[in-house]
Amino acid sequence: MVLDERKRRVLQALTDDYIETAEPVGSRNLVRKHNLGVSPATVRNEMADLEEAGYLHQPHTSAGRIPSDKGYRYYVDELMTRWEPGPGEHGALVRRARAVRVITEEVIHEAARLLAQATNYASLVAAPRVEASYFRHIELVPLDETHVLAVIVSDPGFVQHRVVEVRRGVTPEACTRMAEELNRLLFGVRFGDIARDALGAIKESVRSADLYDAVAELLTDGIAHQSSERVYLEGTLNILSQPEFRDIERAKSLLAMLEARDVLYQVLSLGARSSSATVIIGQENPVPELRDCSVVVSAYTLNGEVIGAIGVLGPTRMEYSKAVGMVEYVADHLSDTLLGLVRGG
Repeated sequence: MVLDERKRRVLQALTDDYIETAEPVGSRNLVRKHNLGVSPATVRNEMADLEEAGYLHQPHTSAGRIPSDKGYRYYVDELMTRWEPGPGEHGALVRRARAVRVITEEVIHEAARLLAQATNYASLVAAPRVEASYFRHIELVPLDETHVLAVIVSDPGFVQHRVVEVRRGVTPEACTRMAEELNRLLFGVRFGDIARDALGAIKESVRSADLYDAVAELLTDGIAHQSSERVYLEGTLNILSQPEFRDIERAKSLLAMLEARDVLYQVLSLGARSSSATVIIGQENPVPELRDCSVVVSAYTLNGEVIGAIGVLGPTRMEYSKAVGMVEYVADHLSDTLLGLVRGG
């Protein structure tokens, strides 16, 4: 069904009202509030046509209509007005980003907190996967005769600590020597591209086969190819404050799902393709427990390469225009901030 201009205006006005009030919308209220230029009877007929075509549904016989997932999809793709951050939102983001412009984890956490606060939904951030980051520096510190602490710094600014075990005693000198060789050989190399064969060039100079084997395995298998699914979640209480989740059983089911970080990572991955936001509405969600929700996701990048995703999760009665605009805005700013960290800016 192709929607003519009047049906488009009725659907847009009804969706805007339902997003604002969380109450089914009737024809008289639409005519009273919006300049539609037609009578309530005409609006009722248009609403009936939209319901028959699947864009609206009526939760109760005596109630007004609310948008269906199909209606929300049409609204997002065709009708909603683009939201842009004003000076207040822009200034708050810049100030808060500068305050934590030191460590990547803190920058990401702050972006998630700001997004949750600005949208009043839950925010989700998938941290950069290790194989997408770049080797910057390693320090090797002997803890005792058979254990060495590896402190690994990667761009964009993650610090990881791992303890490796060696079969025979290792000296501080051997640790220093291997760290120096690795720093020379690997600086700026993507973790996913570190190959065991390339490390063979330093094996003789390390002079400790056990130390070489342990650290080489850590870099090529233990870190570079770990399937880490780090997801940061902020603003859970924002979801529970929404009318849709006042039912305790419904809320408990959603909270249990929000604890499943691997599932959240899967949802975020659906939108981690570009800096343009992806909107996943209700039944479009591959996770059954999240089909009462919508998710808006955008990728963030480093040097033009997608390294993670950030988004918001809320009811299908989401303020899509602001959610899309804010997610894209924060994702772009997060990309710029991470690039500044890498360049030392």
